Amino acid sequence: MNALGSLAPTAIPPDDEALRAPVRAFLAEAVAALPPQVRARSWSGYDPAFSRELGRRGWLGLTLPPQYGGAGRSPFARYVLVEELLNAGAPVGSHWIADRQSGPLILKYGTDEQKRHYLPPICRGESYFCIGMSEPNSGSDLASVRTRAVRTDRGWTLSGQKIWTTYAHGCHYMIALVRTSGDAQDRHQGLSQVIVDLSLPGVTVRPIRDQSGDSHFCEVFFDDVALEPEALIGEEGRGWEQVTAELAFERSGPERLYSSIVLFDTWLAFLRSGVETPSAVRLAGKIVAALAPLRALSVAVTGKLARGESPIVEAALVKDLGTSLEQFIPAAIADDLASREGQSVPMELLLTLDYLTQVAPSFSLRGGTRDILRGMIARGLGLR
Repeated sequence: MNALGSLAPTAIPPDDEALRAPVRAFLAEAVAALPPQVRARSWSGYDPAFSRELGRRGWLGLTLPPQYGGAGRSPFARYVLVEELLNAGAPVGSHWIADRQSGPLILKYGTDEQKRHYLPPICRGESYFCIGMSEPNSGSDLASVRTRAVRTDRGWTLSGQKIWTTYAHGCHYMIALVRTSGDAQDRHQGLSQVIVDLSLPGVTVRPIRDQSGDSHFCEVFFDDVALEPEALIGEEGRGWEQVTAELAFERSGPERLYSSIVLFDTWLAFLRSGVETPSAVRLAGKIVAALAPLRALSVAVTGKLARGESPIVEAALVKDLGTSLEQFIPAAIADDLASREGQSVPMELLLTLDYLTQVAPSFSLRGGTRDILRGMIARGLGLR
């Protein structure tokens, strides 16, 4: 049981909490005209102009050093910013991956030249990254990666395919997990990460339309793509260690709690219009009672990140429990609205519920499936 023993309740420092007021004031104006069914798309909302405005205000790359264009602040400052962005339903999808994990990954493992080249435009909201992990027929089993980078006298030749890559068609770069030696049976051995310029010859990006009508997922094909030697990030063969550290950033943040929050707030506004019922009030209390400890857990994980630790198991726990709540919210609200025979329900609430009902099944898939996460948690607790 030692894996979670150091995860203590954590408070956001006052200096970082102070960021909340100016961010909230900005968002009150910036997203005021957006209806809830649009705001519900938040971290899949692609808006480069909005991202550049955040960069202009110094709100991207908050944790990156000033010499690379960042603010040099703690992960708690970014937590406050992200929490406000998601609660407001701001369109953050264009810069999301670069700010959340690609920038910190490059800072930790990249060369000085890679840091100078890639980090400043990330901080300006001008450079967007996507994640090249998942592959066809592999599910969440990243160790079975088959996409291969072969070393040549001019660098690397990249061949293979990635899938479920968010906004690859709107991104400049991908950080891809590839096999540089051995084969899929070697599992964690022989994996490396490379930075791929998605404008290179041989790269083909095809958006995938989902059942909600959105096309933010993509499949990406690499047909003998020529990469420079500097495309390798970190050490060759250490890709598994690097990608698991990267996933701690992806799995632990507020986005694993708040994907359904705009729907919840819109439903609460409906209740406050004078149509609350005892069962609806109980449901609202149940959701808040589940959300509060999950947020506390997520903040505690941020505390570990701030101390330079890699809370892989704890992040998996946040993601598993958080996505379960995110999926519960639209299902429970649908049941409440269905019980209101003959009662008028605002169209914006219905449209927001319709969208979340369609996309909620994906919440427990993106960032690692429930089975994979629970296996990680069990190993961390010494149960397997």
